[in-house]
Amino acid sequence: MGLRAHREGHWALAAVNFELHRGQCLGVVGDNGAGKSTLLKLLAGTIQPSVGSVACPGRVTAILELGAGFHPEFSGRENLLFAGSLIGIGPNELLRLEPEILAFAELGDAIERPVKTYSSGMVVRLAFALVTAVQPEVLIIDEALAVGDQAFQRKCTERITAFRKAGCTILFCSHSLYHVRHLCDQVMWLDQGHMRALGETEAVLAAYETHIRARLVKEKSASPTSAGSQKAGGASDVRVSAQKVGRVNALVEPDGTRPALMSFEVLNVQADRPDVPWRLLTQDLNVRITARMPEGESPSLALMIEQAHGVGITTTGTHADGARPRSLGNGVWQAEVVFPNLSLHTGEYVLSAYLFDEHGMTVYEEWPACVHILQVYPETTPGLVRLPHEWR
Repeated sequence: MGLRAHREGHWALAAVNFELHRGQCLGVVGDNGAGKSTLLKLLAGTIQPSVGSVACPGRVTAILELGAGFHPEFSGRENLLFAGSLIGIGPNELLRLEPEILAFAELGDAIERPVKTYSSGMVVRLAFALVTAVQPEVLIIDEALAVGDQAFQRKCTERITAFRKAGCTILFCSHSLYHVRHLCDQVMWLDQGHMRALGETEAVLAAYETHIRARLVKEKSASPTSAGSQKAGGASDVRVSAQKVGRVNALVEPDGTRPALMSFEVLNVQADRPDVPWRLLTQDLNVRITARMPEGESPSLALMIEQAHGVGITTTGTHADGARPRSLGNGVWQAEVVFPNLSLHTGEYVLSAYLFDEHGMTVYEEWPACVHILQVYPETTPGLVRLPHEWR
């Protein structure tokens, strides 16, 4: 009698039910392996469901693996014709669209070279320009804004926004919760193949962020690295300086060809050592952020305040508040933000700096948890913050 190998089944997705209407934008979030890419591939028609059904009427454009349909030996121009036919763009229509595609991709004379000579960024630019040359009824995006340089990311965001305003239905999968917030009116949270939540963007993202923080705290507690040391940006490209003014500097002076943060200062702290929290000397929190931008571009500068163990408290940015950083010349921009009479109760807090494009849609650079501060509230009061209130 023979033995039959028994294989345990695994459901990449189970009991996921939803519908979208014209002009809606649904964000899809979740940890790695949650089933996000599987969902998008089902909607794009590249795989079929084992059970159930998928109805996605109208012209569907899927941005999943940019450049996957290109032939490395063909030139960029030849690949437009080859890959265009794979996504339903005929030769005559492609001839009409070609000037716009080439202008968006910005490849210049390289369009005549074999694709195998392209950098990954050049392949991505050509592929995105092609697949978005015709506005679809349904647009499916999987992490498209995580590739390419900052200028290209901004162009992608602008095109996606234009599609949405024109009535295109969009499914947007991304680990960038910032872009999800700005592009989506609903969010689905997937967890191990199941739909944990589906609803209003802020409500679902708040629950998902709580999940992320809990996971990070658990990972941190299991890490052998000792807690409490101050790290600048969590990366090697910034350094902390303990001076009369607490300051975080870029190790290398930005060259002006790309957007970059230069410094992050807390103006009213006692900063004797970089490895301990800087103590606020007054009840005001006064922060100055400096960045460098390419010629002709202006930035948006932003700040986030969190508790030391990662619970977000507040964020603010020049774009959100209708403010504009001041130009210091030579591509250098600066902005200051003051939180008067800071109402946070006694404790350690973490400050993060962010650099965006002037519209606040593209994240150029971030220095997460670059400064730790100690706030001493004048009263001994339980809780986190003193909110404005009145007794009646």
